[in-house]
Amino acid sequence: MKRLLQRDVWVFDLDNTLYPAHTAVMSQVETRMTEFVMQLLDLEREAAFKVQHGYWHDYGTTLNGLMVNHKIAASDFLDFVHDIDHSVLTPNPVLAEHIAALDGARIIYTNGSVRHAENVLARLGLDHLFEGIFDIAAADFTPKPQRESFDRFLKRHAVNPSSAVMFEDSARNLETAAGIGFATVLVRARENVGNGHTAGPGEHPEFVDYAVDCLDTFLGEVVETLKERPA
Repeated sequence: MKRLLQRDVWVFDLDNTLYPAHTAVMSQVETRMTEFVMQLLDLEREAAFKVQHGYWHDYGTTLNGLMVNHKIAASDFLDFVHDIDHSVLTPNPVLAEHIAALDGARIIYTNGSVRHAENVLARLGLDHLFEGIFDIAAADFTPKPQRESFDRFLKRHAVNPSSAVMFEDSARNLETAAGIGFATVLVRARENVGNGHTAGPGEHPEFVDYAVDCLDTFLGEVVETLKERPA
């Protein structure tokens, strides 16, 4: 835990980080993204799915690809894809207790929208624990892992990365974070191995300081370690 002892800014990704990746949240969002592309371009589902993932690969997010190539309004896309059933999420009082015990600033940094983040946090019982939400609109629609997005986050929240920890399910996002001085924690999801987002147990890259299978457990250990550090 040495990398975390002098840190006092706790930056959390949202989806597949604050709740387990197997929870049916992002699967709903993925389906809605495909449906948006189907309607916009008058495509069958399989063809729309290929366009959707092609844009994600080439532009960082499907939204960015659609904005560049089809001049859509970002709000139309975000409102549509985040119109999902958030009731699949349940309160996590253990996680809430651990996050509340972290001294310093606590911030959400997501490629999603503020509205979606607020809905997720409310369902998890974490909505009172963060001083800010930095979303894709705040990043001027420049997504993680692009350095420009991080620079805007740091400026907006006056964060010194050498004082910050980032929790993410995306290894490629953590690579950028580590390069500018963040301590990094990869929240692993076994089912995502191979898609470019996460690494399985024992398979994390060197720029990841800690790779964990359970955020609740890890944060509990962090809190106990912080209590024991010299005043």
